[in-house]
Amino acid sequence: MKSTNYILILSTALLFLFSCSNDKDPNNDPGTPTDPVENNPPNTKYTAAFEGQTRIGGLQTNTEYEAKIITSGLTSPWGVKMLPDGKLLVTQKGGNLRIVKATGEVSAAITGIPAVNASGQGGLLGLCIDPDFTTNRMIYWVFSEAVAGGNITAVAKGKLSNDEKTIENAVVIYRTTPANPSDDHYGGRILFDKTGNLIISTGERSVLATRPLAQSLTASLGKVVRITKDGQPASGNPVLGQTGALAELYTYGHRNPQGLALHPVSGEIWLSEHGPRGGDEINRLEAGSNYGWPVITYGIEYGGAKIGAGIQQQEGMKQPVYYWDPVVSPSGMTFYTGSRVPEWENNLFIGALSGKHVVRLAIENNRVIGEERLLAGEGQRFRDITQGHDGALYAVTDGGRLYKIDKK
Repeated sequence: MKSTNYILILSTALLFLFSCSNDKDPNNDPGTPTDPVENNPPNTKYTAAFEGQTRIGGLQTNTEYEAKIITSGLTSPWGVKMLPDGKLLVTQKGGNLRIVKATGEVSAAITGIPAVNASGQGGLLGLCIDPDFTTNRMIYWVFSEAVAGGNITAVAKGKLSNDEKTIENAVVIYRTTPANPSDDHYGGRILFDKTGNLIISTGERSVLATRPLAQSLTASLGKVVRITKDGQPASGNPVLGQTGALAELYTYGHRNPQGLALHPVSGEIWLSEHGPRGGDEINRLEAGSNYGWPVITYGIEYGGAKIGAGIQQQEGMKQPVYYWDPVVSPSGMTFYTGSRVPEWENNLFIGALSGKHVVRLAIENNRVIGEERLLAGEGQRFRDITQGHDGALYAVTDGGRLYKIDKK
């Protein structure tokens, strides 16, 4: 498919260094914070647990960069990852997997993918590439599956054929429990951790009947699970100490987590999570920890009522590193490890859906020290973002675009 390209150029000259950079090298200074980028009124009067937990000062990138549309011919893309040869593998919500070349050419649908239930927020969701792909050609993906009793979040794996036209021997390796007729809040991201095991985020399915299951250790809804390539609980998972606790659980108390990323220095897992009306979160995951939903939250019901007791802190429950009110709807995310835009080093980049931009968070000592909103003039719901082997960022949007974001 012929690509449609144009260039968006952003350039800002900064005069001073920020005293708390995320690198001692001044060339890697993330920028000088200004007023917060969020200036709309919050939905609540809730108080943050610590300074800088929300509405941090704004940043502007001082290196000239450009955003090119590689293609606008995708249909509701959900996940994107780069293959070793530089092609991009993209999931589409409706159930198709496609390959996009650097020229913008989009392949025919790759066959062999198990059927998905694409109603509501379901479909073919996040994906990841096996670390040994060059020898085994294996990929892994998350999808919503219709089963007896309703719908579930499922994980599958299969081998990409040498001609890149089909997935061979696809098999489902993990299914969440219990099933529910809801077609919302599947979670759906997947990645490999530093030990070679799979990390998967699952949603609590949205409805009031299943919402409390985010706190249940005998259900896999509203969780982050850690499994082997064959779908078994991974060695070294936390011992949660409750009768019937699922051995695959890594963290719990999540609402609808749609972003996962490994910190490039610590190897720790970071997660983005949709709040209700307010209360979108960025969390740093600690094995066995409870992240609070629906007991604590910085959001309220869509109708305006408080959630539960309307509290934001409770002993034994982790606070988010950062939250937004009003929401930006954070989805797929990645840490930047390239060198082409020095001030981006180790910054977290997140696709924002309702926010219609790409979030850049500068982080120091596990605290956010500045926020920038990129590509806000594009009017696109950014669903996922990844870094390629070339050091550039690649982002897909619900509107069918695939962007390359790199130094000009």
